[in-house]
Amino acid sequence: MSHFAIFSVLFTYLAAAVVMVPLTRYLGLGSVIGYLLAGVVIGPFGLQMAGDIDAIQHFSEFGVVLMMFLIGLELKPKKLWRLRGPILGMGGAQVALTSVALGAGLWGIGVDLKQSTALGMMLALSSTAIVLQSLTEKGLLKRSSGQNCFSVLLFQDIIVIPMLIILPLLGSPEQEAALSQETGWIQHLTSLEHAGVVLGAVVLVILLGHYCVSPFLRLVTRSNMREIFIAAALLLVVGIAALMDQVGLSAALGSFLAGVVLAESEFRHELEANIEPVKGLLLGVFFVSVGAGVDFNLLQENPTLILLLVGGLILTKMVVLIVIGKLFKMPIQDLGLFGFALAQAGEFAFVIGKYAQQIDAISPQNADFMILVVALSMLLTPALLWVHDRLIAPKLSGNILKDAGPYDEISPEGKVIITGFGRFGQIVGRLLLANNVPLTILENDPRQIDLLRRWGQKVFYGDVTRVDLLEAAGAEEAELLIVAVEDMDTVSAVVSAARKRFPKLKIMARARDRQHAYSLKKEGVHYVIRETLGSAIDMGISCLKEMGWGAYRSERAGQIFKMHDEESFNLLSDLWGDEKSYGSALVSRRDDLKQILLADRHDKSLYQDTEWKSSQEPEAEVVEIEDVATQEVVDGILDRITTKALGEN
Repeated sequence: MSHFAIFSVLFTYLAAAVVMVPLTRYLGLGSVIGYLLAGVVIGPFGLQMAGDIDAIQHFSEFGVVLMMFLIGLELKPKKLWRLRGPILGMGGAQVALTSVALGAGLWGIGVDLKQSTALGMMLALSSTAIVLQSLTEKGLLKRSSGQNCFSVLLFQDIIVIPMLIILPLLGSPEQEAALSQETGWIQHLTSLEHAGVVLGAVVLVILLGHYCVSPFLRLVTRSNMREIFIAAALLLVVGIAALMDQVGLSAALGSFLAGVVLAESEFRHELEANIEPVKGLLLGVFFVSVGAGVDFNLLQENPTLILLLVGGLILTKMVVLIVIGKLFKMPIQDLGLFGFALAQAGEFAFVIGKYAQQIDAISPQNADFMILVVALSMLLTPALLWVHDRLIAPKLSGNILKDAGPYDEISPEGKVIITGFGRFGQIVGRLLLANNVPLTILENDPRQIDLLRRWGQKVFYGDVTRVDLLEAAGAEEAELLIVAVEDMDTVSAVVSAARKRFPKLKIMARARDRQHAYSLKKEGVHYVIRETLGSAIDMGISCLKEMGWGAYRSERAGQIFKMHDEESFNLLSDLWGDEKSYGSALVSRRDDLKQILLADRHDKSLYQDTEWKSSQEPEAEVVEIEDVATQEVVDGILDRITTKALGEN
């Protein structure tokens, strides 16, 4: 391929992504479907500008390897050990039941037993790349629902190796022998020798990660060149991927293992920051290549059969996943995401399908059909997640929640009701309970309730958005309703229900950010608490103390900032939505804050108590800046800080 051809293909992929991804993100469909549609547009059945799709797909699959490495960095060994139950239990059950169900279905429509078995295994795997990318974008990967999906995906990545070992039993011995001569030294080893080589490679990765990588990265950082550190990070991942590939393991699995080993390293955050952009770009190219590889000729020739196969695949996997979720007592609000997110086939199906075809385990015709089914199911995944988010999730968090078990009979405990007793609500509740303020606590997560009750906390189970539940909790006579739920939509639903049914009830609600806070205030909430404002101001106060400011001076600056910010919030709330008026008022309030803080710093009479002073602080607390240029720099920094605080918190 000429230099011009390479550049033109690269330009085409990037241009298609740049156009389609922002459009689909704007429509609320996510970036993954944007990449896939971009591939369809430039593919053989669109503008025919995709180039060598197979070569590009092989290259961009390295994005999946980098993604697994970054995920491993987030999972410390102790955390991974805690997930062993879901990984082996849910993951093993999903692969086994799905393989049997899909294989039986294909056998029932006339595919012979060996081919249906191979195809069942091939289609049982889900798309690690699409699912994890989608869950990360939605902020769900670290929640219980996302962790369940991740556990299944990790087991699927592991089980690829046994599948590749089993497949030759279903193929032609002659084809397997011919392939062994082409694929390298590992194919000539006995099963025991192969197992020893695999174990040795895993041990080598662990030992290198513990004893060699950190000293190596310390040496690299002495160069003070960021690009060299990026090169070193990629060298690390590429080397591990190549090693695992040579011993017959999944490169993605090997990179994940390396990430877990380095999760305790002091370079973890630096590695994440440097690899993340490369990973995102390669994953984007991978998704574009998947979209470009959809064979619409085959779809046009057999539309009914292909669509039935895609629908049957998705429906079968959904049913199996929901059954497994029920067996493992997964909360019903997590079941929908679990079923919809993992209902597609995955990128490893391409690997298994190609190998199965080479050893004659499946026929070329069936392989072509299944590859198309896999690609279409991956293409439909973002749409399925959109359906879940817009249609299924609201119902699961509403009336369907009663299927998780009967709601508790509630006996009001006092004049204050708190809905949601997670990481935010517990802090509020502990403060009130420590001051002998009786609370009626409502929570809709059965697992959280079990945990709290084991600690001796009295909590009532129910759907916090239901008016009858609030009424049973004593909302008619209560003085205050505290809405501490994490999900923004649920917060709005609780507020709306309470305002309509109990207009005299004072409501204090948790807001995710300033925009959410404005919307809650317009709904009639009496007190809106932005969840990060207090902790951010506390950190700012601590920073001032570390810089040598006295304790009183630092605390006072934080309190002035907080009062001014709350005042600004109330004054500007009516202007929210009018960009011109809001922006003008925002600039005015920012200037006011700077003048107030400056005047306060010049009032020396406020800072005479030496017990509040830092030992590092000079007697003259107010330092005049004579250098005009320096003063302008300081003012610029203050402008950016106050603008960001007023605009985002």
